[in-house]
Amino acid sequence: MKKASSRTRAVAGGALAAAIALGAFGAYSASATDEETAAAPAAAVAKADAKNKNTTRSTHLTIAAATKAAQATLDAAEKENQRVSVAVVDRNGNTLVTLRGDGAGPQSYESAVKKAYTAVSWNAPTSELAKRLTNAPTLKDIPGTLFLGGGAPVTAKGAPIAGIGVAGAPSGDLDEKFAQAGVASLGK
Repeated sequence: MKKASSRTRAVAGGALAAAIALGAFGAYSASATDEETAAAPAAAVAKADAKNKNTTRSTHLTIAAATKAAQATLDAAEKENQRVSVAVVDRNGNTLVTLRGDGAGPQSYESAVKKAYTAVSWNAPTSELAKRLTNAPTLKDIPGTLFLGGGAPVTAKGAPIAGIGVAGAPSGDLDEKFAQAGVASLGK
C-alpha cells in the first residue's frame, strides 16, 4: 500500500473532524486517494454515534413484517366474511402498509389508519383507550386519532414499534380481534 500524501491526510483529517462534529445529524463527503484513509471517517462516525448520549436508536417493523401482519389481519377478517381495511403504521405513526379488502366501505381506509396510529401512540388497544374517554373526553380531539375498538399495538421488549388498525366490521370488537390476529402473526 502506498503512503498517503500530506494533502490527502489533511483532507481525511478534516473530514474526520467534520464527521465527529456532525455525528448523526448530517451528511458529509470527503475525497481521498487512499482506501484506508477514506474508510477512517466512516469508522470514526460509527464509534462516535455509539457513544453519543444525545441520540437514541429505536426498533421499527420491517416492510416485510408489516405486509405479513396486514395480510394475516385481512385473512382473519375474510375467514369471517368481513369486509375491512387494514393499516399498519410504524412507531412514529407513519403508514407502512394499507390493504383495502374487497367490498370494504370507503370510510374504513382512513379509520384503519387512525386506529393504528392511536394504538401505537398510547401502546394500548383502542378498545381500552375508548374507555378512558369517560374521564378524559378531550382525548378524542387529538388530531389523527380514533378512539374506537379496532387498533392494536405491536411491541418489542415492551415498547411500541408499530400499530395495526382495522375498520369495516360491524363492531370494534371484531375489528380488534382481526388486528390482534395480525399482531399474533408476527410471533410466528
